[in-house]
Amino acid sequence: MEQNSARWEVPIIIPSYEPDERLPGLLKDLKKAGFRNIVLVDDGSGEAYAHFFIEAEKVYGCKVLHHAVNQGKGRALKTAFNYCLGEFYGSSCGLPGAITADSDGQHSPECILACADALLAHPDSLILGCRCFEGDNVPARSEFGNKCTRVVMKYLTGITVSDTQTGLRGIPVSFMEQLLKVKGERFEFETNMLLETKSKKIPIVEVPIRTIYIEENKTSHFNPIKDSLKIYMIFGKFLFSSLSSSVVDLVVFSMLCFFLRGMQWGNITYITVATVFARILSALYNYLLNLKVVFQSESSVKSTLPRYILLAVVQMSLSAFVVGKLYPLFGGAEVLVKIPVDILLFFLSFVIQREFVYTD
Repeated sequence: MEQNSARWEVPIIIPSYEPDERLPGLLKDLKKAGFRNIVLVDDGSGEAYAHFFIEAEKVYGCKVLHHAVNQGKGRALKTAFNYCLGEFYGSSCGLPGAITADSDGQHSPECILACADALLAHPDSLILGCRCFEGDNVPARSEFGNKCTRVVMKYLTGITVSDTQTGLRGIPVSFMEQLLKVKGERFEFETNMLLETKSKKIPIVEVPIRTIYIEENKTSHFNPIKDSLKIYMIFGKFLFSSLSSSVVDLVVFSMLCFFLRGMQWGNITYITVATVFARILSALYNYLLNLKVVFQSESSVKSTLPRYILLAVVQMSLSAFVVGKLYPLFGGAEVLVKIPVDILLFFLSFVIQREFVYTD
C-alpha cells in the first residue's frame, strides 16, 4: 500500500477520561481530515459522560473500548494496543503501528498526520510529537515540568528528548507488543515507554508540532513531579545502593574486628584484614544491587564485573590523587577536601556505570 493512502489507515488511539466538548470536535476534525481507524478508550468516565462515547460511535464511526472504572492512561493505552494488534496487524492495511493522541484538543489533525507520516517513514522508531516550550502562551506548570524532567532524564538515563510528556506518539507494531508487558498503569507508563526505548535500543524520531494550550491546560490530569517519579527513582535507587553498601562495609568491618581482635599475621593486623574483607563484600553487594535493581542490566557478570572493578580502582585512585594535591591549599584539611571531591566522583560514577559498566 502506498504511503499516501496508508497514512489514513494508521489507527489513532485516544484515551479519554471525563471528556468535554473538545472530544467530539477533535473526532469531527479527524474524520474530516480522512482518518479511517479511530480507537477511543473510555477510561471509566461514568454515565454522565456516556453521550460523548455514544456520539463517537454513531456519528464519527469510532471503535470505543470501555473500562468499567478509571484505570489510568497507561492501562487505557495498553487496552487500545491489544485491540489494534488483534484487529489490524497482518491485515490488508499493513499496520506499521499506531498514533496516540490526547482528547483535550492539544493535538491537531495536521500534527497527528505529520506523526503518521513519520511512523510510515521510520517504522522501527518511536515517534514523538514535540512541542516548543518557549513563548508567553505556555503555562508555567507545563514549562517547568517539562524542562525539569528533560534535564533529569538526560542525566539519569542518557535519553535526550525535547518533550518528555507529549501524548502524541507513533508506536511501531513490534514496540506495541513489548509495551503490553511494561509496568505502569497511569501517566508513569509514558515515562516508562521512553525508558524502554533505551533498553530495547529503539530509535526516537522527533516531529515538531504546534503548541496548543486551552485554559492554560487546567484540565490536565498530569502532575509533572508525581508522574515523573519513575525517572527520579533511578537515582534514588543508586543513592540507596551506595549508602547501604557503606552500611554493609561498616557492619562487616565491625563483626570481623570483634572476632579477630588482637590477631596479627606478620605485619598484617586484624584491622587490615577486616578492612579488606569488608570492602570486598560491600563492593560485591553494591555491584550486584546496581546490576539487578538500579540499572536492571541484562549484560552478563563476565562482562560487567571487570568494568566495575576497573571503575572502582580508577575512582579510588582519582580520589586519593585529587585530595592529595588539593588539601595543602586548604590548610591540610583532608576531610574538607575529600567530601566535595568524592561527591563529584559519585555523580560521575553514576553516569559511567549507566553508559559503560552495565551496558552491552
